[in-house]
Amino acid sequence: MGHRVARSCGSRLGRVARRIGGLDGEQRRAARREALLDAALDLFARQGYLGTSIEQLCQEAHVSTKSFYDVFTSREDCYLGLMRRSTVHLQTVVGQALEGAPADDESAAAAVVLNAMAHAFGDDPRHAIVLFGHGTATTVDVERERRTNRRWAAEFVAGIWRQYSPDVPVPPGLATGTSGGLFDIVADWVTDVDGPPALDVDELHGSLRAFYGAVVAGRRLSYGKDFLS
Repeated sequence: MGHRVARSCGSRLGRVARRIGGLDGEQRRAARREALLDAALDLFARQGYLGTSIEQLCQEAHVSTKSFYDVFTSREDCYLGLMRRSTVHLQTVVGQALEGAPADDESAAAAVVLNAMAHAFGDDPRHAIVLFGHGTATTVDVERERRTNRRWAAEFVAGIWRQYSPDVPVPPGLATGTSGGLFDIVADWVTDVDGPPALDVDELHGSLRAFYGAVVAGRRLSYGKDFLS
C-alpha cells in the first residue's frame, strides 16, 4: 500500500511540476515566444535589427538565453517569426475591411481597405519599421518570405479587381506592381531620411488612395471603361 501511495503522490507531484502558474509546458513555451516577439518588435523598431543582440531580446522579454533557443534557432528566425505575425495582422485587418466594404462600389471599397491598411501600420508604426524601415533584416530567407507576402498581396489586389470589375482583364504583373507600390509608399512614409517623420496616418491613407486610384484608372482606360467618376 505504501508503494501505491508513493506512486500516487509522485504522479500528482509530476502533474503539478508540469503546470506552473496554471500553464503546461507548451503554453509556457508559447508565452515565451510571444514575449520574445513583443521584445523584437520594440527593439528592432527602436535600434534596428543589426543593432539588437539575442541577449538584449532575452533581457527585454525576461527570458533566459536557453529559453530563446528553445523557441528560435537564431536572431533571423526570431525576425521571421515577427515578420509572419505582423503580416497575419495586416492580412486579417484588410480582409475584414473588405468583407465590410460596399459590395457595389469599387472606389468606396478601395477607400475602406486602404484606410484599414494605413491604420494597420499607422496606429503602431513599429510594424512598418520592422517590415520596411531600419528595423528590417536582409537575408536570403527573409527576402524569400517577403516575396511570398508580396504574392499574397498581389492576389488580394487582383481578387478585388475580379470582384468589382470582372469585365476588365487583370494584366500579368499589374497586381504585383500595385501591391509593391503600396508597400513602397508605406516604406517611404516610415523611413527616417531628413529627420523623424511626422507619421500622419491620414497623409499615408491619402498617398495610398492616390496611387491606387491612378493604377485602377489606367487599367480601366487601357482595358475597359473609365473608373473615376
